[in-house]
Amino acid sequence: MDQVAINTTQNVNINFNLASFGDRMLGYLIDEIIKFAYILTIALLLSYLDFTGDMDQWSIMAIYIVFFIPAIFYSLFLETMLEGQTIGKRIMKTKVVKIDGYQASFGDYLIRWVMRLVDIYSNSAIVGIMAIVSSKNSQRLGDMAAGTAVISLKNKYTIDSTILENIGEAYQPVYPLVVKLSDNDARIIKNSFMIASKKMDTETLRKLRVKIEEVTGSKNVSGNDIDFIKTVLKDYNFYTQNM
Repeated sequence: MDQVAINTTQNVNINFNLASFGDRMLGYLIDEIIKFAYILTIALLLSYLDFTGDMDQWSIMAIYIVFFIPAIFYSLFLETMLEGQTIGKRIMKTKVVKIDGYQASFGDYLIRWVMRLVDIYSNSAIVGIMAIVSSKNSQRLGDMAAGTAVISLKNKYTIDSTILENIGEAYQPVYPLVVKLSDNDARIIKNSFMIASKKMDTETLRKLRVKIEEVTGSKNVSGNDIDFIKTVLKDYNFYTQNM
């Protein structure tokens, strides 16, 4: 499976599996079926109620457009609310992420939504399909413009893949200032730490230690980067589980 290297805010590259073309197409079809079902239901309901009376054609069209707004802005709204996912993407376990490691913003999702006019709704989606197939990170034009990619979340996760750490009831924390970290910070630190420690990448471990010290204000008392980061992760779990 193709991968994309995302440079995190910790200045560390992490590889993610790109969503397959099939998964993306199935996710898209699921979303389109949901939108079609909604539009059909609303159209039948409005036709049954027949409240338009003597309204002119433009007024009737305006009413229909207002009711169809949820379908028109479907992907933009859901990707914004669900952090890069729609119902179709959730079912297919795919997600939109920023390649630069930052959280995708409303502006990024808006660019992707606007570019659907070129990628999907023009020329029978040929433009989008060709872009996905030929681009390095399987990006359609909207992804290229927004600096995003669609990744797969189908990896088998274990405790090592989460921010959770095995700590006993008698555990005594060392660095109370780790509460300044967010869950996302802890996840990035752990992912980067696992990769760097397996490769014995001392430079990345040093960068992680320095970044943790800068963000939390904690100082490494162990004298060892690996021990320090392990303790920080355990302390973060201790405090967040007992808050």
